[in-house]
Amino acid sequence: MKFNTIMPKGLKEHYDNELRFYHLSLLNGNLSQAWHHLERSHIIGQSYPFEHTYSHWLMLKFGFRKKNVKEVLGQVVRLLVGGWKSFIDHVPTGNTGGSDVPPLKKMELPQDLSLILNQYKPI
Repeated sequence: MKFNTIMPKGLKEHYDNELRFYHLSLLNGNLSQAWHHLERSHIIGQSYPFEHTYSHWLMLKFGFRKKNVKEVLGQVVRLLVGGWKSFIDHVPTGNTGGSDVPPLKKMELPQDLSLILNQYKPI
């Protein structure tokens, strides 16, 4: 069984870029674009416990900001179980992480993220 603890440096740069885009979109008041970048950060980080959990933490805060009870409750559940699923690399590929998507549903990866993630697949 493979245990994930540290995100590879190159992949971490892509993850951090999505978070920068999230914060910039939030500052500019573009909430739909901000959410889009949170979802992308989730897809990139979901195999790594710390990044996965942090994406859900930001989604929880976003849910509070939008006063979206469904999102807040969904993120609380995901915060409780998401990290350990990452640790053992048992996550649904492509899942965007929002409460509008079942937590275990595999989803098609956006093409650009598929290319990025394939660069960092373990051999």
